[in-house]
Amino acid sequence: MDYNLIWYFGVGFLLIGYAILDGFDLGVGIIHLFTKTDHDRRVLMNSIGPVWDGNEVWLITAGGALFAAFPEVYATVFSAFYLPFMILLVSLIFRAVSLEFRSKEKMRWWRKTWDFMFFFGSLSVTFCFGLLIGNSVRGIPMTSAFEYIYGSTNFFNPYSISMGFFTISMFALHGLIYLGFKTEDELYVKLRKLFWPIFIVFCGLFVLVSGFTIMQHPWMLSNFSFGLITSIGPGHDLLRQHQILISVLGWLVVILNVMAVMNIPRMFVREKYGAAFVSSVLLIAGLISVFALGLFPNLVFNTLANGHNIDIYNGASTPSTLRTMLIMGAIGIPFVLSYTITIYWVFRGKTTIDEASY
Repeated sequence: MDYNLIWYFGVGFLLIGYAILDGFDLGVGIIHLFTKTDHDRRVLMNSIGPVWDGNEVWLITAGGALFAAFPEVYATVFSAFYLPFMILLVSLIFRAVSLEFRSKEKMRWWRKTWDFMFFFGSLSVTFCFGLLIGNSVRGIPMTSAFEYIYGSTNFFNPYSISMGFFTISMFALHGLIYLGFKTEDELYVKLRKLFWPIFIVFCGLFVLVSGFTIMQHPWMLSNFSFGLITSIGPGHDLLRQHQILISVLGWLVVILNVMAVMNIPRMFVREKYGAAFVSSVLLIAGLISVFALGLFPNLVFNTLANGHNIDIYNGASTPSTLRTMLIMGAIGIPFVLSYTITIYWVFRGKTTIDEASY
């Protein structure tokens, strides 16, 4: 059993889970300031009130899995991306505080301040998430010992910035579809009017980022070419045996992404929010999968000439560690899934405001 391969896709699964679940409540935060009345803003906050903290568990779990399964990657990436990670962490803190503090006082300035912090925290987290994905695709300069060369990376480059704005539009769309389940009456009508502007911006950025990726990082498509993997060292014949499977999966995911984008407006206009939300979920999962399959089997690319990449073998823990993690994951993940499903089932339906609400 190839534990390295299992954990490559295992960490990817956890990141996809985070992007899907926290993606819609980050999207709700981004949309938050588009509503005007205190009641409407409370409805939006309470629509994610029971689930937002549980959604962030997936990010913590993904970070923990990366640390244990691929410590070389964890050390290098967190050293290289220290600034974006700190911005993301601070934004998550302010976002959580905003939810808890907003309704503690009735002063208008107090609530408006925390409304803005909730919006800005959600926007900043989403932008940083896209920024990190963009920089991960570009790669970082490393020594032969996989140590990041400080001061040699421009995090805020055109590609990563465009990825950040694209992620904002995608999560805003994801959150708007979710609100179709949770709102009613006048607020429901107001939110539906936001769909086409957000969807048009999303489509424009989708085309821009796709073209940007193909032009600046054509190696991302090399794994979809049905040829042999050439981006890793000798001794990994097992990976080369999986090349056709990776290629087939890659093209299937690309087709899935296009179909999901086309199906979202079709279902949203018909007010079939379940189907629209499933399409949005598949879109997010598909986009992350495209990057995962494009990077495979590498985890971090070295931008230096003749530099060594960190792949799923030279950056991994020992086989015994990976095997133990797999056993613990098989025990723990079902509990996380059960908790998540239970919470969403208990708090299903339209959002109402009462004394216990935010």
